Amino acid sequence: MGEGYPDSKSRGRSPWGVLALVMLTGIALMKDGVDVSLGPPQPAAAASLGRTAGETFAPLVPPKSMDFAPAERIRVPALSIDAPIMDVGLDADGWIEAPPAKDPNIAGWYQNGIAPGQRGTSVVVGHVDNRSGPAVFYGLGSVRRGDRIEVPRFDGSEAVFEVYGVEVFAKNDFPAAQVYGDTGHAELRVITCGGGYSKADGYEANVVVFARLVKAG
Repeated sequence: MGEGYPDSKSRGRSPWGVLALVMLTGIALMKDGVDVSLGPPQPAAAASLGRTAGETFAPLVPPKSMDFAPAERIRVPALSIDAPIMDVGLDADGWIEAPPAKDPNIAGWYQNGIAPGQRGTSVVVGHVDNRSGPAVFYGLGSVRRGDRIEVPRFDGSEAVFEVYGVEVFAKNDFPAAQVYGDTGHAELRVITCGGGYSKADGYEANVVVFARLVKAG
């Protein structure tokens, strides 16, 4: 969980690596939910992006993007989320791995992509529930525009993001370019399972929170 990572010089650009392939092929971020259905909150229509093609939501005077440093925790004060972050990669099928389901209060940062606060789009994932009940991102669908997401990093700095949209995307029609694309600024996507649920297939969609960097320090 962040130990032994390459220094900021060697990872300063944080290449897309295999995430580019994920984006281009349109694969959804998280493949499976856990075999339980508890009816997590779904985003309200008011939280939808509601943007037109090519429109971005960067602040008028965005803060300077940060150097590379692994994510340590994620906090969403409005939802009382405060969880450690572990590094995750891809599984054998090319899907981004979720953190271990047995630990309900842990999130995963896709370590081969962008670090939170760097220019580009960083990705944090987590379970919505497990067999014991709600997990770290159970309430993610109820986040609102303007809510803050705080990401302390292992170099002692913190990246603070502001939510500008929440969407639910079907896993079989996941708009990877829209979700992962580089807006030219430091952005964050927080993703969990959502939508309808069946015991046979799990959750049918992903809840995706779109946020932009508003404070770096």
